[in-house]
Amino acid sequence: MLTLHAAPVVRRTPGDAAPLYDAAVAVDGDRIAAIGPLEELRRTYPRARVREWPGELGPALVHEGPVPDAPSPRERIHALLRRGATAVLTRHLGDAELRAAAHRGGIAVLDRPRPPALAPEGRADLAVFDADGECLATVVAGRLVHRRR
Repeated sequence: MLTLHAAPVVRRTPGDAAPLYDAAVAVDGDRIAAIGPLEELRRTYPRARVREWPGELGPALVHEGPVPDAPSPRERIHALLRRGATAVLTRHLGDAELRAAAHRGGIAVLDRPRPPALAPEGRADLAVFDADGECLATVVAGRLVHRRR
């Protein structure tokens, strides 16, 4: 099912100098189908489910430091998702249980950092942040995996 993730501001990259306003990201499965004005995407995809988010929607983050401490590997990975990160560097996944939890959670494991970006046909890794920088929602490969209540 196609989903439109809509927000007052959509940034294709962190610090995007030309953000889109009242825009959305169309997600089809685990891929981005389109990025553009919400009303235009509603016309293009009239049967799409629409999730409207407050704040800024943009690419999910790459976590470049150690994975946060938590009681279990699953909870350590979920701590990344709560921060809006959907990728982590290989060197920070030292044990097999943590690597397995990252794999189950759909976390991208990278050899080196890469700049996060939203692009058509790219993997649908999105995050929504409020004005204070708190992560409101995280989408990994098209699946909503974290939502702050």
